[in-house]
Amino acid sequence: MASRAKNRGILLFLCVLSMNTVSGCELLGRFDMPSLFKEGDIMIGGIFPIFNKEIISTSVFDKEPPKVQCEGFDWRVFRWTQAVIFTIEEINNDPALLPNISLGYRILNSCDSPTNALRAALTLASGAEEADVTSHCPPAITAVIAEAGSTQSIAVAGIFGTFHVPVVSHFSTCACLSDRTKYPTFFRTIPSDYYLAKALAALVKHFGWQWIGAIQSDNDFGRNGILAFKEEVEKFGVCIAFVASVLRTYPRDTFLEVVEIIKQSSVKVILAFAAEGDFYPLMQEIVNQNITGIQWISCVAWITAPRPSTPEIYTAFGGTLGFVMQKKAIPKLKQFLTSINPYTDPHAPFVRDFWENMVGCTPILPGNTGNEATLKRCIGNETFMNSEHDFFDVTELRATHNVYKAVYAIAHALHQLVFCQPVGEKPVKLCLNLSEMQHKQVSKSLQRVNFTNHFGAEVYFDENGDPPANYEIINWQLINGKVHHVTLGNLTFAANGDYKLSIDEDKIVWRTGKTVPTSVCSNVCPAGTRKAQIQGKPLCCFDCVPCAADCTPCPKEYWSNERKDKCIPRTIEFLKYHEPMGIALTFVSLLGASVSLATMVVFVHNKETPVIKASNFELSSLLLFSLFLCFLCPLTFLGKPTVWSCMLRHTAFGVTFALCISCVLGKTIVVVTAFKATFPGNKVAGQFGHAQQRIIVCSCTFFQVVICALWLTSNPPYPHMLFTSSNNMIVLECNTGSEFAFYIVMGNIGILAIICLILAFMARKLPDNFNEAKLITFSMLIFCAVWITFIPAYISSPGKFTVAVEIFAILSSAFGLLSSIFAPKCYIIFLKPERNTKKHVMGKTIN
Repeated sequence: MASRAKNRGILLFLCVLSMNTVSGCELLGRFDMPSLFKEGDIMIGGIFPIFNKEIISTSVFDKEPPKVQCEGFDWRVFRWTQAVIFTIEEINNDPALLPNISLGYRILNSCDSPTNALRAALTLASGAEEADVTSHCPPAITAVIAEAGSTQSIAVAGIFGTFHVPVVSHFSTCACLSDRTKYPTFFRTIPSDYYLAKALAALVKHFGWQWIGAIQSDNDFGRNGILAFKEEVEKFGVCIAFVASVLRTYPRDTFLEVVEIIKQSSVKVILAFAAEGDFYPLMQEIVNQNITGIQWISCVAWITAPRPSTPEIYTAFGGTLGFVMQKKAIPKLKQFLTSINPYTDPHAPFVRDFWENMVGCTPILPGNTGNEATLKRCIGNETFMNSEHDFFDVTELRATHNVYKAVYAIAHALHQLVFCQPVGEKPVKLCLNLSEMQHKQVSKSLQRVNFTNHFGAEVYFDENGDPPANYEIINWQLINGKVHHVTLGNLTFAANGDYKLSIDEDKIVWRTGKTVPTSVCSNVCPAGTRKAQIQGKPLCCFDCVPCAADCTPCPKEYWSNERKDKCIPRTIEFLKYHEPMGIALTFVSLLGASVSLATMVVFVHNKETPVIKASNFELSSLLLFSLFLCFLCPLTFLGKPTVWSCMLRHTAFGVTFALCISCVLGKTIVVVTAFKATFPGNKVAGQFGHAQQRIIVCSCTFFQVVICALWLTSNPPYPHMLFTSSNNMIVLECNTGSEFAFYIVMGNIGILAIICLILAFMARKLPDNFNEAKLITFSMLIFCAVWITFIPAYISSPGKFTVAVEIFAILSSAFGLLSSIFAPKCYIIFLKPERNTKKHVMGKTIN
């Protein structure tokens, strides 16, 4: 409906503009909307809901529709209109701001209706209806201050945004209006609901409320506000029990249905994100049905409104908490307000309605057709000089101060535009002819406004046209029979979106007394019981049932005792040095390292013997050293995993075994080239000397070192707690971090081993007296068999036994290499020294 009304409004707007173009200032039709009007060099428009309800009339299409009728005079909104007039007069009297340029105004009533707000917008765009067709054309509206309601502002900003006319709102908070693609010229002096939703969520979180209800205006303001609020509180685990909608035009039955929802709900805290006019009928019904004991939370819209701030409403809504804009005092405004008099300008619209509401009598004016039948006639000497009505209290102004800032923001933007310099700089000289001023220029100048007004308030807009977000927290308290809005603290937002909440809880008057009310769907489960989710209910609603065997109400690192009434730490499991399995593995590891060192000593002592020379002493010594490191590697797998031990165990294993298999690969290539050299004319053996052997070993090992370095710098292994199926046990293990790097390391070792196996198998036909190719083939078969069987054993082993299986695989493969390659040589050295001759070693080759 709103989009259709907007489209119709745009069409009508274009028609009006075409009429003005063709016929000068002649209007072929008008909405006949009364307005507060004063001509100036530059005109500022205003649209305010001076009456808060439009009287709906049935339209017939055989004659012109009747004039719009409104009811419900709102003196707070009327004060906003007077604040516009006061501020414009103050600016006109200021020699530093827009000197020698007068501001004028035209203020219309929207009846708090989107449709009527559109009529008002089109009326402002079409020119002043007060001007006669024969008189000169008054200046066009340069900027507009509108509207109080977000839905009305959406309609108005959509119309004016198309033609680049800036619109500044003092009370529209819908976050949707920050969309610069839809509303490119919309500004406001009140923070967006984006921040209000965060503020309300922070308040709910602060007091620990988990189960709350919500009431929204059934329009853009209410729906967007509650949606943003729900998104924020759900981050804190808060559940929304219900969302009810209200609107001032709804029938009484709708409000009674909402009352029933509140009565049947178990919530003790309710947020009302609604306009005052929409929410007030529900407040009356709640008071009539004596619904008490609920802690109400309010948005900006109604908590400081004068109509509900009465002792009668307080009986059900006392202790209400909410956020409002920061208050300021405008001392000079009081004298201006008290000077309002219907006799000064008998034809001024809205003044007579104001007088009748304030004084309670009908002024005697020319052509008076007011409430003579219901109100007495005024004597003529009534005055407001000594009135104590809230209308004249200018010490705690919030929305009125926003209006004041809006007018000054427009004035500063105009000053910078027409004088090309900020306010206060001299000399002051026009740089732009007023007749050449474009709306788009005013909007751009308004975006750059940044000043501090007379009362210390900073006025500027961000890229979305929003002001800085700062709120005061207020509490409804009854003092001396009058409802007071007592400030308890504040909430300020930083530029990055972070906020700081400060609140004096000792000063809060709660609806339930002095204690903070609780609002939960289900109480915390007692010891020995656990939560059982109720199907179809929010997460905050649950039953408490006795704990079963699989109940885990404790934190992950804890487990309940046998009585299910206490959390005790779980047992952390890892392979320890001092347990039997750890001792056995440590012993075998050290034994293998000792045997490797002893074998190396034997090789060094007998390095001149034919058997040692034939097996390539340099590569054999390097292989024994790598096997020594391989035997020590399992020691890093024992003990409690730490960051350093996890990083060391996987990389040490990868590098040492790569070095080991690289040495075996070098020996295998030597054997193969020796086999090839037996053929006449083959010079391969001569080309594969010690230098080439070192290159093979170093390059294969260096590749593994590079992979491990990248692994450690990108996503290294780290300690990880594994919560096993046995709930009272935590297995502390090392997570590989990057599985891809782990598989590359293992794959590199596997590829080297397979190459060794293939090459050694090809050289198995060497002389039988000392055929090292057969030994290498056998050792590689053992190595591959161990690691192939390791995979299923590793996967199926539980807890710390997975580490034991990995250690066993490392030791088994290392012992296989040590025994297969070096045991025959030691056998000849110690038990068959007669075979340790060059003739015997080269037996078949010589023959």
